[in-house]
Amino acid sequence: MRIDLHTHSTASDGTDAPAELVRKAAAAGLDVVALTDHDTTRGHAEAIAALPEGLTLVTGAEFSCRLDGISMHMLAYLFDAEEPALLAERELVRDDRVPRAQGMIAKLQELGVPVTWEQVARIAGDGSVGRPHVATALVELGVVPTVSDAFTQDWLADGGRAYVEKHETDPFEAIRLIKGAGGVAVFAHPGASKRGRTVPEAAIAEMAAAGLDGVEVDHMDHDPDTRARLRGLAKELGLLVTGSSDYHGSRKTCVLGEYTTDPEVYGEITRRAFGAFPVPGAGGV
Repeated sequence: MRIDLHTHSTASDGTDAPAELVRKAAAAGLDVVALTDHDTTRGHAEAIAALPEGLTLVTGAEFSCRLDGISMHMLAYLFDAEEPALLAERELVRDDRVPRAQGMIAKLQELGVPVTWEQVARIAGDGSVGRPHVATALVELGVVPTVSDAFTQDWLADGGRAYVEKHETDPFEAIRLIKGAGGVAVFAHPGASKRGRTVPEAAIAEMAAAGLDGVEVDHMDHDPDTRARLRGLAKELGLLVTGSSDYHGSRKTCVLGEYTTDPEVYGEITRRAFGAFPVPGAGGV
């Protein structure tokens, strides 16, 4: 089995519609794919309706968190999307995205960049607007050559000249909410140091004690040494180890199935979850 547990669609900051994403996942030879858009489950219904036969969908989301000033992401799998407490927190994070993007645009305009809200809103479409959409606008304007180049201190990186904070959930609260909604919590790309400061191992140990299920180890932003270190830490703490592409369509260079999750780990995730079940493909529409 080939299992990719971290992908994004146009429901957040990916470039493939949910239906297109699941079709591409099947064409890439995946058996299981998780749709984990940022702070939203809005793409799930479309993905399920288009799910090809032979491909199983894991419903999920990637929640924006912050610990001691460090931005981090928490992957949540197979939770009840209508559970009131988690839904309220998700909406709080989502609703803060528009004023945050508008604040970044205002800072960029002060720096002489002719970006507009209309341009960013067009790029975001129906998705939850975020920094990648602002970064794409900078690429369109010729300010930076790639989306990745916008995530520097000159522009949109944490603490950068055009950075604006947003509401982000405390990770311990995120774990509590995810577990309360019957889901499984996995710390996304915990060693991605090129994105900025990373959470110390002591904090990961505290999260494990608070109910964290796993860590995403095999990821494009982790070099071999980082993967080895995280794998050892996971073993020490009794955490599941996942691997994923973090696919965003054409917005990033990663490809579906670039990194995958062991079938035994996937089986354990499905055993622990009780908020939702994996959806087997029935041929799509």
